[in-house]
Amino acid sequence: MNIRAAVITVSDKGSRGEREDLSGPLLASRLKGMGAEVVEQFILPDEPDQVAAALAEMADSGEIDLIITTGGTGAAPRDRTPEATLEVIDRRMPGLAEILRFEGYKKTPFAVLSRGVAGLRKQCLIVNLPGNPNAVRDDMDILDSLLPHAIQMAKGEHLEHGSEEHES
Repeated sequence: MNIRAAVITVSDKGSRGEREDLSGPLLASRLKGMGAEVVEQFILPDEPDQVAAALAEMADSGEIDLIITTGGTGAAPRDRTPEATLEVIDRRMPGLAEILRFEGYKKTPFAVLSRGVAGLRKQCLIVNLPGNPNAVRDDMDILDSLLPHAIQMAKGEHLEHGSEEHES
């Protein structure tokens, strides 16, 4: 399955060139490693309106199957990526965010401080990841096996399930 993906790093310092973006390139590399085509990759400041507009525009284009953000999911005053995402998604997919926090907690208790969300806008899956490169690496280890099927479902493809698969 060909997955067309976009990576958005949300970082005030990164957008001003004051900090090297390590998470965005790592995320793009991991997506390419799972066979996805990364068609967009850029950095935005922690401005919810800009993040929401970028998410909506890419999802509505029909050209992107998956958008993964990195950064802006913590408790800092300007961390508003989850709010921007909730503004544009049509349907939540809470299980994805829950498994990332649950599995992340096994490595560091700070994983539960991530407020990231996941959901669908039309047929595009949007997932928020923390900005820490280690968290991105760990989260992609979890998502690697889930994303292709989630995207197929979002696109209405291959909806027949075998007897060993369970879904609510």
